[in-house]
Amino acid sequence: MENTNTIPHYDIRGIDIWGFRDMAQFLDHLYETGALKTGTLVAINAEKVMTAEQDKALRELIDGAEYKFADGISIVRAVRRKYPGAQMSRVAGADLWEGLMERAGKEGTPVFLIGGRPEVLAETEEKLRTQWNVNIVGSQDGYFKPEDREALFERIRASGARVVTVAMGSPRQEILMRDCRRVYPDALYMGVGGTYDVFTGHVKRAPKVWRDLGLEWLYRLLSQPTRWRRQLKLLKYLTYHYTGRL
Repeated sequence: MENTNTIPHYDIRGIDIWGFRDMAQFLDHLYETGALKTGTLVAINAEKVMTAEQDKALRELIDGAEYKFADGISIVRAVRRKYPGAQMSRVAGADLWEGLMERAGKEGTPVFLIGGRPEVLAETEEKLRTQWNVNIVGSQDGYFKPEDREALFERIRASGARVVTVAMGSPRQEILMRDCRRVYPDALYMGVGGTYDVFTGHVKRAPKVWRDLGLEWLYRLLSQPTRWRRQLKLLKYLTYHYTGRL
C-alpha cells in the first residue's frame, strides 16, 4: 500500500481535496495501517463548492473534515486544468460507499447506519448483510427528533461501530457527523445523501454511459426539473473555471 505522503492534495477555491488515483487507492489508504482510519469523508462537487462560498457554516463543516474527495467530474476537470499532469480521478460517493461496505464485510468492520425512511433503511441493512456479510451493529432512520440526538450518539458509542454512514442530505448529515464525533471520535464517518435509496432500487441512478461522460448532473436535472435553481450555481462555477479562478 502507498504511504499517505505519496497522495497529492489540490486546492479548489480554498478547499483541500485529496487526489486519489482511483477508488481502490482510496480504500487501501483508509485501511493502510491494517485498521480502519478515523475521520470524516465529505464528497465535493461544484454545487457544494459554490454553496460553501456563501454559507460560512457549511464551509466550516467541510474544512473540519479530514477527507474531501472529488465526487463530481467538474472538480476533476478543474484540478486537471489548474494542475497540469494531475492523475486524480472522480470517486463517486455512491460507489465509494458500496466499496467501503464490501471492504467492511471482508474485514469484519462494525457498521452503524443512519438516515432514510424506515423501510428503505431496513432493506439496506438486509441487502448489506446478504450481499457482503456486513456486520451492522446498529441503525437509526432519519425521522428522529432533535432531542433524541444525544441518545443516538450514545448508542453509536456503545455499539463500537468503526464506520458510521449518514444519509440525511447536506448540510444536515455533516452537522450530525460533526456533533457525533465530539461524543464518539473513534469511527470513520461518511455522509451519503440518497445512496440508500439508490442501493435498494427506490431511486434510479443515471445510466453508466451518462456517468462516464460526466453528465450525471444533467440526468438528475431531466429526471427532477425542480432542481434547476440549484443548477444555476454551476454557471458561476463555470465562470470561475474558464477564467482560472478556481
